[in-house]
Amino acid sequence: MKKIGLFFFLCVLIFSLDAQDFQCQISVNSSQISGSNRNKFNTLQQELYKFINDRKWCQYTFKTNERIECAMMINLTENSGDVYTGTMTVQLQRPIFNTNYKSTVLNFQDKDIKFTYEEGAPLEYAENSNLSQLTSLIAYYLNLFIAMDFDTFSLNGGSPYFTICQNIVNLNQNAAEPGWKVFESGQRNRYWVMENLTNPSYSNLHSFLYKYHRLGLDVMSESVDVGRASILDALRDLQKVNSQKSNLYIVQIMVLAKADEIVNIFSEATPVEKTEVIRIMKQLDPANQSKYNAINKNN
Repeated sequence: MKKIGLFFFLCVLIFSLDAQDFQCQISVNSSQISGSNRNKFNTLQQELYKFINDRKWCQYTFKTNERIECAMMINLTENSGDVYTGTMTVQLQRPIFNTNYKSTVLNFQDKDIKFTYEEGAPLEYAENSNLSQLTSLIAYYLNLFIAMDFDTFSLNGGSPYFTICQNIVNLNQNAAEPGWKVFESGQRNRYWVMENLTNPSYSNLHSFLYKYHRLGLDVMSESVDVGRASILDALRDLQKVNSQKSNLYIVQIMVLAKADEIVNIFSEATPVEKTEVIRIMKQLDPANQSKYNAINKNN
């Protein structure tokens, strides 16, 4: 009987390890809600951790060192009963081949989150139903993380997961909560992130992710010049998208994640490369033009 029990325990342990697609940091900050029950939000944080890690989100079986590294930081600012509003910062990192360096793929704030949470209630989710605003929100970003991560390793590798994100957006078109609809937030919400990423007219967004990471950063340990040239070519792809339609939300998100890294990479570039990348970045990010002048600091 003891052997049977031990076998069952090991099976459960192995399944739980296999089920983990993410190395995800999750935090819930309720300090702005006066008189709130802190234990309730500690419980929510623990339940979200289990929701993320006890479910298989991806068809690919990750090794332990391959799990997707990400973070979600929920900051609650108001409540009415069990209904909470606030913001959520989402971050995604990707390791670079043959280095200890991790490149930031996403780092931005969703400014319009709203959900209902009752302590003790299970976090329910179904791919084709909107059972809970909270779990729909988390599932949207987890699938976005998978999609973006896979796009950095193979061209259009994240397509199936962008489709899942789009399905979550579609399921929330009648939701009372904000962030899902075409007319909200001046084209700076979940709807427009997914519109941009699934619109065939903007296919160069995906080639940017692939060239920048797989053909660029991943080869720099072997050839800095070859990797940097691929990154510059990736930025040309982003420039093409910006030429089609300026100020796309997803382009702004990508530039925000990469700006400091680009300055560091091209500070050691050739004068010709420096001139071109400064011109491109000032077009993509006109509000921060002075930042890119630092590329010339080693001239």
